[in-house]
Amino acid sequence: MATFGRILDVIEFMDEGSREIVHRIPEAGSGDFRIGSQLIVRETQAAVFFRDGKALDTFRAGRHTITTANIPLLVDVIGKAFSGQTPFKAEVYFVSLREFNDLKWGTADPITIPDPILGMARVIARGTYAMQIVDPQLFVAKVVGTQGIYTTSAIESFLRSILLNKMMDLVGEIKKSVIQMAAFAEELAMGVRAKAADEFAARGIQLNAFFIEALSPTEETAKAIDARAAMGAIGDMGAYMQYQAAQSMREIAAKPTGGGTAGTGVELGAGLGMGAAMAQMMGQAMQPKPAPAAPTPAESGGGGGAAAATPSTPEEIQAFLDNLDARLAAGEISEKTYERLYEKWEAKLKSLKGGG
Repeated sequence: MATFGRILDVIEFMDEGSREIVHRIPEAGSGDFRIGSQLIVRETQAAVFFRDGKALDTFRAGRHTITTANIPLLVDVIGKAFSGQTPFKAEVYFVSLREFNDLKWGTADPITIPDPILGMARVIARGTYAMQIVDPQLFVAKVVGTQGIYTTSAIESFLRSILLNKMMDLVGEIKKSVIQMAAFAEELAMGVRAKAADEFAARGIQLNAFFIEALSPTEETAKAIDARAAMGAIGDMGAYMQYQAAQSMREIAAKPTGGGTAGTGVELGAGLGMGAAMAQMMGQAMQPKPAPAAPTPAESGGGGGAAAATPSTPEEIQAFLDNLDARLAAGEISEKTYERLYEKWEAKLKSLKGGG
């Protein structure tokens, strides 16, 4: 391939690392091309001629000899004065068509979101996504031409911003606290992918996958959550226990799996599932249980029993009557037994008060 500053007779790009999304020839300024130049496009590439801010003719895999017949849009832009012997100025963008399946997204700094329980919460988020350019000419027109970016790092930064914006929009729409977010991680990921898909498609990109590895409160927000839980200020304790379980899975979710996004998704799903199961078990364990009843007179006999177990003072009788209400509500005694005992001991209480 000829170097910049000369007429390029052979135009090609070999991406040995397979990590570059777009490569520009020449890397700066416009290249000097002429009719008869050879354009070599590899199997996982497309080559797009670009001039005056417009994506023009596109070439797919193969060896192409540049003629006025196969660059009609470019010839049209150059104008009628163009001669086949005169070098024409343009840029060529080699666009990779392979799937990029381990791209990272995440918050550079904590972001603040409205929280229905805490008021406001600061969170950090990260994950992976997979994408593929399916319309190289549209991609070059919308990203290179409109955004003016073509380096891999700049393109990835631009796509991350789209994903983060869509996720923040969705977090606001579902109106769930960060305490509850772990239970909705899968739904949130699916929603972000659906919302971002149209934005990607409008730029010639197909969003193939989107995974959330972590959506966690900052250390300060986590302390606030724990403090509110300690004060009993969090009504949905089941969600709080699920939040705690999900927090314990963060290291597993972040651990390299060696299997790309698919492995990450499977392991993350397992972690969140374990968090839900732990929350359910711990929630059941936290359910209030009926307090064991204090010894009472034999319910079948109507008044026998140990002397120490028989209420004798007005205070003891009142406590016994209150306990009867709780035992009836818990299903420990029948309504018939409740009525018989209540009537008997209420009369006893009245007699003691009347006598006192």
